Amino acid sequence: MIIAGSDSSGGAGIQADIKTVSSLGSYAMTAITAITSQNTNGVHSIFNVSPAEISKQIEFTSKDIKPDVVKVGMLSNTNVIKTVIKSLSKIKVKKIILDPVMVAKGGTRLIDKKSVKILREKFIKKVTLITPNIPEAEILTNQKITSKEDMINAGKKLLKFGAKNVLIKGGHLKSKVVYDILLEKNKIYIFKNEKIKSKYTHGTGCTLSSAIATYYSCGKSLKRSCEIGIKYVNQAINNAPKFGKGHGPINHLNSIEIKKKFR
Repeated sequence: MIIAGSDSSGGAGIQADIKTVSSLGSYAMTAITAITSQNTNGVHSIFNVSPAEISKQIEFTSKDIKPDVVKVGMLSNTNVIKTVIKSLSKIKVKKIILDPVMVAKGGTRLIDKKSVKILREKFIKKVTLITPNIPEAEILTNQKITSKEDMINAGKKLLKFGAKNVLIKGGHLKSKVVYDILLEKNKIYIFKNEKIKSKYTHGTGCTLSSAIATYYSCGKSLKRSCEIGIKYVNQAINNAPKFGKGHGPINHLNSIEIKKKFR
């Protein structure tokens, strides 16, 4: 089950999540938290779904089909976060992946300061894995991140806040390689990949967290799920359809081989 916002341009949010989960062979259910009007150049408007409707989506859907894993994305205000926490405790799913969506690719802030506080103090301790990028990790830890060492320190700080596992995504660092760092209680894993120079990176965070959730729901370890989830996203960037004038979408269906007779 995906609990997140909708992206009208189809590159991020619920739309990216459904495409990712489906292309990797799993079944996606959704609880929409917000409706955004946006394109590759930025976000035009955000309409928040009422907390009552969000809880109905989560609980009523799960009564019929119990999810193996829950992926949580955009939660725009404190009432929504409190509602999601309450509903997740009711459906009793053990595997929860939280992508703390805070800023859109074009720079629009998607979450207020009070929500960040509740996310940090109440929610991250209730999930299996949190997957912030560098700007999100900076907001959550109140520290600047300019190096691989800073990423590790920020991850350790999030563990001290109560997070069980942390994957800090390093795509925002200025370097020729990308370091994505997974911190468990007593272990640190560093995934090193060549940086792909592309403006077609809209929705990479949503896509990665959904890919990790999909692999993890199928019984793979958290480390392995992160490792192959990162590879999936890199392939999706490399095969981007090159749509839009701004930060365009990646190719979520890159894992599916289209048979010749359908071409």
